[in-house]
Amino acid sequence: MRAADLATASVLILLGGVVVLDSLRIGIGWGSDGPRSGFFPFWLGVILLLAAATIGLQAWRRSTAKAFVTRAQLDPVLKVLWPATAMVILIRPLGLYVAAALYMGFYMRWVGRHSWLAVVLCAIGVPVLTFVVFEMWFLVPMPKGPLEAWLGY
Repeated sequence: MRAADLATASVLILLGGVVVLDSLRIGIGWGSDGPRSGFFPFWLGVILLLAAATIGLQAWRRSTAKAFVTRAQLDPVLKVLWPATAMVILIRPLGLYVAAALYMGFYMRWVGRHSWLAVVLCAIGVPVLTFVVFEMWFLVPMPKGPLEAWLGY
């Protein structure tokens, strides 16, 4: 557990340092129209650095050799990780909406054991609603695949 906490603290310190340095690069002061672009990210980076340093210090002082995770605890995490990883990989060839529909349908049926009717309604309804909101109303382009191209988007 101590090694995992120290590794996590190290990664978070590195991330916080990158945020702080980049915020300094773009400016953290006040301009004529309010805070500059780096103001809020700078302070979020400082908070992240402080939190990570606290985690690291607490882990360093701890002397227990308790296991980070047991097999029983890891199984539910992997049940989420593998389908989510597959969805991210499928976004490029299939597009966000089709990948999300496949992910949601698979996950609802495999983990949730929902009825096929609920699976189909949610797996199709949520991506269609998301498409309408982002693509048509907000005009925010999302990654599209062959289905959207076939439909003219």
